[in-house]
Amino acid sequence: MASNKEIVREFIEAWSRLDADALVEYFTVDGVYHNMAATPVSGPDSLKPFIAGFISNWTRTDWDILNLVEDGDIVIAERLDRTMVGDIAVDLPCCGVFEMENGKIKVWRDYFDMATYIKPLSV
Repeated sequence: MASNKEIVREFIEAWSRLDADALVEYFTVDGVYHNMAATPVSGPDSLKPFIAGFISNWTRTDWDILNLVEDGDIVIAERLDRTMVGDIAVDLPCCGVFEMENGKIKVWRDYFDMATYIKPLSV
């Protein structure tokens, strides 16, 4: 079985495929995603449309892992998310905290500055 750190690394790499169905598979049945700019969502019926909604206008994304730390069931991933929103490049520094359970994401909290994301889109 892969380590929690390896699973989070795979999950981060999976974002480049822009496939909400595949991303939801990384979560437990009652898994929670708390994108700190929004209300937490949980369970596949909420996670899938939430993720699909905000990636719908992305044409590409590649997340660079800057630091990846594991302590038991906790994994912290400092990243630089490089995303194309249409033809606009957005580079967003993020830090994700993952609580893992049996090889799946139980809780994911993602911290970032929303203004950094919005600024290139409002030019």
